[in-house]
Amino acid sequence: MRRGRLGLKLIGMGLALALLSACGGGERGRKAKPIEAYSARELYQQAELRLESLPPKKAGKAAELFAEVERLYPYSEWARRALIMQAFAYHKARDYENARAAAQRFLDFYPADEDAAYAQYLLALSYYDQIDLVGRDQGLTFQALQALRTVIERYPDSDYARSAILKFDLAFDHLAAKEMEIGRYYLKQGHYGAAINRFRVVVEQFQTTSHTPEALHRLVESYLALGLDDEARTAAAILGYNYGGSVWYRDSYDLLKGRGLKPEARGNGWLAKIYRQMIKGEWL
Repeated sequence: MRRGRLGLKLIGMGLALALLSACGGGERGRKAKPIEAYSARELYQQAELRLESLPPKKAGKAAELFAEVERLYPYSEWARRALIMQAFAYHKARDYENARAAAQRFLDFYPADEDAAYAQYLLALSYYDQIDLVGRDQGLTFQALQALRTVIERYPDSDYARSAILKFDLAFDHLAAKEMEIGRYYLKQGHYGAAINRFRVVVEQFQTTSHTPEALHRLVESYLALGLDDEARTAAAILGYNYGGSVWYRDSYDLLKGRGLKPEARGNGWLAKIYRQMIKGEWL
């Protein structure tokens, strides 16, 4: 985060420390100065100091102070700065719901601001940072993809677009990984039709991910188990055309060879259609 754009450097560390002490109660017996008595700038500086001094899990306390700037001085320049910092502080504290709310409020109030790209990026991160495990709710992944796409399309020249592209690809890979996880489970249980449906989704909808070679190989396994040799041979032909040097193709080739078969497009099924499109240069 570029603090030169989103905040001012603290002016007078002693003043900020004094403010922090006063807001927290100060010396024993001294009546605390009401928060309304501080200027927007003083509150903002105090919130910055709190953000820098507290561990990440307690950054929400800084967010609360930034929120006070917004509440007490809603039409000031400090309120605008405090709002984006509020989103940042909540995200640092892993309070993703409040981070999204603050980021969205910034976008609603200041859509043309120079920090709008960062607000949108924070909103996307609030979804993305919760999908680190394949077993998580995939709804979050879809929301992350949508929010990341907005960063990429709406702010293509921003610093955040490049990071959003990388994270978009990783989130997309998560969806494919989930389909593969379920497909492998069905395959292991002998539910070949259900497994084929999952692997087909990967081949048709997630073909740019790292899971496509394995999905094609698992289709070979599944179709052979059902006695559907033409479909198995076609899946292997596609695998060989695109990933001929992969271990998945070698395994598929060995499976077919063991049955006296070889990779070759056969029939008129969905895989044969994909193969024909691929040969014509119209592949996925």
